Amino acid sequence: MPKKEQVSALQIAFMVMLFEIGSTPLFLLGSKAKQDSWLAMCAGSLAGLVLLLLLLWIQHRSTGLDLIGMLQRYFGHTAGSGIGWIYCLYFAYQSMRNVRDLGELTSLTLLQTTPMPVTMLIFILIALYAIWKGAAVLFRLPEVLLPLVLFFYGVLVLLLGIMGNIDFIRLAPVFEGGIRPILNAALPDIVSFPFGQMLVFLMLWSLWEKPGVPVKNTLIAYITISLFLIFMNALNAAVLGPTVAGISQLPFLKTVRTLSNLQFVERLDILVTIQLFIGLLIKMMLFYFCAVKGVSGLTGKSVKRWVFPVGIVIYGASFLERDYTQHISVGLGPSLKLDPLFQVAVPLLLALLILLRSRSRKPSA
Repeated sequence: MPKKEQVSALQIAFMVMLFEIGSTPLFLLGSKAKQDSWLAMCAGSLAGLVLLLLLLWIQHRSTGLDLIGMLQRYFGHTAGSGIGWIYCLYFAYQSMRNVRDLGELTSLTLLQTTPMPVTMLIFILIALYAIWKGAAVLFRLPEVLLPLVLFFYGVLVLLLGIMGNIDFIRLAPVFEGGIRPILNAALPDIVSFPFGQMLVFLMLWSLWEKPGVPVKNTLIAYITISLFLIFMNALNAAVLGPTVAGISQLPFLKTVRTLSNLQFVERLDILVTIQLFIGLLIKMMLFYFCAVKGVSGLTGKSVKRWVFPVGIVIYGASFLERDYTQHISVGLGPSLKLDPLFQVAVPLLLALLILLRSRSRKPSA
């Protein structure tokens, strides 16, 4: 029997933080709430926290199992395997979206004349190599990359503050339209992206080197990064104004370009792009890994056997959308509407089945 791969609680915490960052600072999420978009982020993160507590409880009651194992145990082998295959497709689809994001971002900012299929293939090959080396290698990456990402975000925020570009008066008046626009902007869209995507850790918590669930580390990481994302959302609106930020394709890049009058440094948008590359690459790798791990669990074959086939599917599917406009409209539209089915509905049903099974096992009086 091959030795089970294990990761530390710190590695899981760092992975949670870098995974949640992803491409989130790039957009003004909750823009429908205008200057209250940061409040919509608050509401979305709180709803996501409730969902995370549910996921942690499910994992606690299913120690040693990943999502595929849980589905097979509580739904029955046949139905559970069917749902498991759907989840594998879901993870592969989410990975595909990040591959396309990486390709479009590269073409837009760094390598305008390089064919996008080439850059996307390079990203897939990097992810393929990391996953081939195993979970231990994959989870070491955030230990190196997360401090770097947070440092450079800190530098950019400091420069924006020094240059006087941040005007939080633009976030007033607060609650201008009441609570309803805030909740409409937060639910389900912001819960689905990025907070509901914590679902993937049902595939990963079982890798923890100790028995049980790393609850403390996961919650600290989630709360910390939620505060960071709320601040970055408010920052985009405070620099550009909620109207301009709401209609901009890439608000954070536009925010950083307001520093163009600095005399000692130029092209800071390249720095932003590199940070986003790191976040998107980790997110793409993790979804890719979960798809491979899921297929491996369903077929009983090793993870390495499925790395190449799943990678080919992800790479091919990344060309289905004809342009970046369609890619964004699908990602922030129909895709977000389907996410609650995978992120909320199935976990709730899974939790209900766990409760019913535990009660049926209690001896009758």
